[in-house]
Amino acid sequence: MRRTELLELLANGENSRVEFKRDDCRAEALAKEMAALLNLEGGVILLGVEDDGRISGLTRKAAAAEGWVMNIAGQNLEPATIPVWTSVEMEDGRALGVVGLLADSPGKPHKARRGPAWTTYVRVGSTSREATREEEGRLYQAAGLIRYDIKGVPDTGLESLDLGRVANYFRRILKRPAPGIADTEGWRRLLLNSDLLVGTAGSVRVTVAGLLLFGVNPNRRLPQAGVTAAAFQGAVKGYDTVDEERVRGPLTPLASRRGSPLDRGVIDRTVDFVNRNMGTAAWLEGARRRRKSSFPVSAVREAVVNAVAHRDYARAGTDIEVSLYADRLEVISPGRLPSRVTVDKMREGIVRAARNALLKEILRDYGYVERYGRGVRNRIIDSMRRHNGTEPDLLEEDDRFVVRLWKKRPGADRSADG
Repeated sequence: MRRTELLELLANGENSRVEFKRDDCRAEALAKEMAALLNLEGGVILLGVEDDGRISGLTRKAAAAEGWVMNIAGQNLEPATIPVWTSVEMEDGRALGVVGLLADSPGKPHKARRGPAWTTYVRVGSTSREATREEEGRLYQAAGLIRYDIKGVPDTGLESLDLGRVANYFRRILKRPAPGIADTEGWRRLLLNSDLLVGTAGSVRVTVAGLLLFGVNPNRRLPQAGVTAAAFQGAVKGYDTVDEERVRGPLTPLASRRGSPLDRGVIDRTVDFVNRNMGTAAWLEGARRRRKSSFPVSAVREAVVNAVAHRDYARAGTDIEVSLYADRLEVISPGRLPSRVTVDKMREGIVRAARNALLKEILRDYGYVERYGRGVRNRIIDSMRRHNGTEPDLLEEDDRFVVRLWKKRPGADRSADG
């Protein structure tokens, strides 16, 4: 790291990716900061700096400081890690140590030794603290070590599922036989084998995926299941809504034997909301006036499907948000991207990892999810470029993921005609 870069970090102060530390701190204190940064998105620890940003310098030779840091990273972190070490000499001769920590550590979640115990820490702003049970669970889930979507939901059973809708899935979508509605034992066996039910202590519970996809009332036990949709008159969120709806119920549709819709699921109803509120764009080509919808339906549908398939359902009480503004559509999904998934990979269409694998597989059976993980590239990015020449925004912000579609390209002479 160059001296100018180091001075810039010092001037900006501590934040979610930068920590100041004296090099005579306790080993446990340094391990705590390492673990917290690794569990978020990596960062740097500047050794030889006071909390207020004043430079005190290393109290030992740089080589000794490096050995001390590496020993802590190997002995006081679980799993152990190897940070990137750099020492920088300042103009006054004092030296600083820079401990670089990976942005996407394959060892998440990292624990730090605290006395005889190992503790998981998280980074919140410029502070490192012990993770709550929910936060620790999300770290294991993000690392792919636990599957939240096949976890049993308390106080649920076979009666919590709409068996007519489930039978519709097996018979119409999968083209395979299913038990009669009254065959309780037949359904129990089939759904246990399909991970839509899970056995616990002699009883059965509906899994998170099962309740989301086929539940009679998913929000009763999963209040975070569903979408809050709103259309605003202007370009900012306010009280001037044109239309709003809390979209609740199972994700999947119910169709007749001939395929005609009997009941639309959350995904289709959310897309319907956008369709009726997005309006049209009009422009002149020579002497002729052209008009088309503000967004291609394929892009809207993919943005909504992406949100319901990949959101972090461990975050209780937080809906997916779908917001229409005068100039754009925003779909906000709670939770960071799953481990090993990046915005760049999504843009290139090379995403293979999934946070909710069972949920994704069943949505793929219905045709909502592309088989090769190229939905964002093909259905959002390419279709928006063809539709109006705009580039969608894909943003990971704090603990949420945002897809933003624009109604017109910058400088284009178009107007939204409602």
